[in-house]
Amino acid sequence: MKKKSTQFPSSTLISVNGIELEVFEAGKQNKGKPIVLCHGFPETAYSWRFQIPELVKAGYHILAPNQRGYGNSSCPTEITQYDIEHLTGDLIALLDYYGYKAATFIGHDWGANIVWSLALLHPKRVKRIINLALPYQVRGEKPWIEWMEEIFGEENYFVHFNRQQGVADAILNDNTSNFLDNIFRKNVPITPPEPGMLMINLARKEKPLGEPLMSEKELAVYISAFETSGFTGSINWYRNLDRNWHLMADIKPNIPHPTLMIYGEQDMIPKSENLTDFVPNAEVVSIDCGHCIQQEKPEETTQAILAWLSQKQS
Repeated sequence: MKKKSTQFPSSTLISVNGIELEVFEAGKQNKGKPIVLCHGFPETAYSWRFQIPELVKAGYHILAPNQRGYGNSSCPTEITQYDIEHLTGDLIALLDYYGYKAATFIGHDWGANIVWSLALLHPKRVKRIINLALPYQVRGEKPWIEWMEEIFGEENYFVHFNRQQGVADAILNDNTSNFLDNIFRKNVPITPPEPGMLMINLARKEKPLGEPLMSEKELAVYISAFETSGFTGSINWYRNLDRNWHLMADIKPNIPHPTLMIYGEQDMIPKSENLTDFVPNAEVVSIDCGHCIQQEKPEETTQAILAWLSQKQS
């Protein structure tokens, strides 16, 4: 299906939770039916450009923030300012700013992780959940990075971000355009992983694999955003995984909210085999695409979202 061109809303800087958050708002006329869109890494709110106009047409008030560390939103220097309490706190403060007690939250990748955590930490503020790519991740017996280092080794990018702080940030900052061009691809052939750290390899890779996921004009929006923010803020989300593991220690892993989980069939992130053990009201949709689901297959993604929302009206 052909992707429709979209007019992306302009942004507003709002002061919430001790920072400034850049928010792209659409559908003010639909006040009372809020949907908050939460992007992943290395994305921005622009990743929802195809869904926003259709959600507005369907009667929803859309709030799509560039979360802390991204775009023109604040990029605090302290790593702990990016822990799960701060990231979910930003979304709660966003609801308060716009006068909402609760909203439907849609998350992709890291954004999905924040939405899962939001439902656990602030269950009454979440009405419905739609998450893309990342299913609920069960908290294990060991802190995340310690576990990943044992399983995947020190060159795993989650581990590398934590153990060699500042190294990847500098390389991605010096190769912003190349990195984003190489990571936003589709129909990438399956090849054995190269030695070294994945994100650094992508930043330095001279010839990208597969096909471009987006036009040069669209890619330029991301390049401009990360040239503004740099990558340290967004990478600091990864540097709080073990801190988050400790912060969530006493939280019962039960998310009863109506939930739609959307997978990309070609995504490297595996599907959950026991999602409904923790998210009992989850329904699942799979789309034939890679990781960047809502950008690679925008119409199919939007249709799945709207169809599910229409069934969950209350």
